[in-house]
Amino acid sequence: MKQGLSNRIVKLALGALILSFFLLGGGAGPNSVAVQEPYPQLKVFNNVLFLIQNNYVEKVELKDLVRGAIKGMLQTLDPYSSYLTPEQYSEMKVDTRGSFEGLGIEITVKDYQLTVVAPIEGTPAERAGILAGDRIIKIDGQPTKDMTLHDAVSKMRGPRGTKVTLTILRGEDQTPRDFILAREVIKVKSVRARELEDSIRYIRVASFQERTSEDLQKALEGAPGNEMNGLILDLRNNPGGLLDQAIQVADQFLEKGKLVVYTQGRSEDRREYAARSGQKKGSRFSMVVLINGGSASASEIVAGALQDWKRAVVLGSPSFGKASVQTIIELEDHSALRLTTAKYFTPLGKMIQGKGITPDILVEEPKAEGEAGAKPLKHRELETKGTEPKISEDEGMGAEEMVGKKDLDLNKDLQLRRAMEILKAHRLL
Repeated sequence: MKQGLSNRIVKLALGALILSFFLLGGGAGPNSVAVQEPYPQLKVFNNVLFLIQNNYVEKVELKDLVRGAIKGMLQTLDPYSSYLTPEQYSEMKVDTRGSFEGLGIEITVKDYQLTVVAPIEGTPAERAGILAGDRIIKIDGQPTKDMTLHDAVSKMRGPRGTKVTLTILRGEDQTPRDFILAREVIKVKSVRARELEDSIRYIRVASFQERTSEDLQKALEGAPGNEMNGLILDLRNNPGGLLDQAIQVADQFLEKGKLVVYTQGRSEDRREYAARSGQKKGSRFSMVVLINGGSASASEIVAGALQDWKRAVVLGSPSFGKASVQTIIELEDHSALRLTTAKYFTPLGKMIQGKGITPDILVEEPKAEGEAGAKPLKHRELETKGTEPKISEDEGMGAEEMVGKKDLDLNKDLQLRRAMEILKAHRLL
């Protein structure tokens, strides 16, 4: 009786999975490719579930086995497709509001290793000396090999004041080092502005959150006398954020109707996103956009659009090259699938995924002490849910709105200094 009941439960679960597969577009359709009959493979899966439930040394829940199988299946696709438990999905939905408790660190999977994208200014990660390119090999003593991004993030987040130990390999070092960090409330002010000499405006966008475009507009209008002889838009180490905010930011510098970005999936159809309102009349000031290896996803959308339409000079070092779209599909139990469904392209059709944005003017950053040649990395994933695209965050932001409070130093910041020189020279033409 027990065996028969277990088999019926498993078959019901598999039946639901198969039904979901066809409802989500896996079945034959006018634009679909014929799918191999799944039942022979699912029979093997069914047998494995039965053997585990009846022979494993400890009792295990069917729900946990199915979730584990789904996680493993998605891990075979790419580093960005994943399964979100109801708790992880709920956490992801509030991430872009810019406040949670963690370390202030961005992570990604690079060459199959959990890699630091970059620490954020003023956060525990930066103060502890974590650097872009560091490889995290353990979290609280647990090896990160085969650990998903979400599992890694969950282990690094936690109540303020609690501590976590990261074991790091840096550059060519063979000996790992431990960093003990205390978690804090992580917040970010995504836009900050400053007036430089000759009425040149400097605006730093740290990430693309719910109010970024609105804050950017205020920063643009906040120039003394509303005059601006040039603008430096700093997108360095900006890992991305909300896609709609990236489009609205580009919208403020492009003419109405200009294409900002388009996405292309398995089918021939493509989805285009264009500037809706367009830049204000008379606001055609000279502009330089700063990018580096930490500029990813939404940052690359903005930089690519402004570069393709020759609206701005893009200066710095090549961007990260994260340009795949992860669609969030909510499931019945309020868990979700994050599935890579498309790639996005600049207006002129340049693919960013794996390549990044190449600056018009290449100016490399001096390597930080102890960086050992590691390139800055950044990661934040472009996602869509229904008709409202968005990007999720994989770790913390700035702490207590301390992002960007460091003074700008033209003597040390070669890229910023070069941008100033270009804008000044343009005024003399």
